[in-house]
Amino acid sequence: MSGLIAVLVAYLLGGIPFGLLIVRLKTGADVRKSGSGNIGATNVLRTTGPVAGILTLVLDAAKGTFSVWLADTLTNGDIFWMSLTAVAVLVGHVFSPYLKFKGGKAVASFLGAFGYLTPLPVLVITIIFVLVIVLTNYLSLGSISGAALYPFACFLILHPDWPVLAASVIASVLILWRHRENMVRIREGNENILSFGKRG
Repeated sequence: MSGLIAVLVAYLLGGIPFGLLIVRLKTGADVRKSGSGNIGATNVLRTTGPVAGILTLVLDAAKGTFSVWLADTLTNGDIFWMSLTAVAVLVGHVFSPYLKFKGGKAVASFLGAFGYLTPLPVLVITIIFVLVIVLTNYLSLGSISGAALYPFACFLILHPDWPVLAASVIASVLILWRHRENMVRIREGNENILSFGKRG
């Protein structure tokens, strides 16, 4: 029962659209009607500025970390429930029950949730993420590269039990699916480059 409670809390917590709330509190605007229309840290950064973007990133990551920590605490470290909870918080973010089952791309929530569950593989792909951005200026390509490589990094570094490996594959597929439009724009040369300033 405690494992199911952790999964439910993770889904509901994952669905909280911090980016949308922060922008609305700061400017009164709906971030879904600006920039890419996404509720995540990248679009908040581009449309509202670095402070709002960083705060969104931190809060989205924190809900991932808290969710897996809660599962760890409630189930005495049961790796099955921790893995399922890590996936649940991402699903909540992507299919938010508060936004008619629409949401963000779950990268920050992934870093928080799987950073708790598998810290070393996440550190490795975070380094790859940063290197790709530095080399290309495409934030989305960094996310795509990190997500694609994460299950391999997880397997090679940890040789984990099946729940962790299954969760890593599901998370990877989910994030890649949410970036499918970015992949098209990158291929066509129309993708936005990383920008730290507020756009008009």
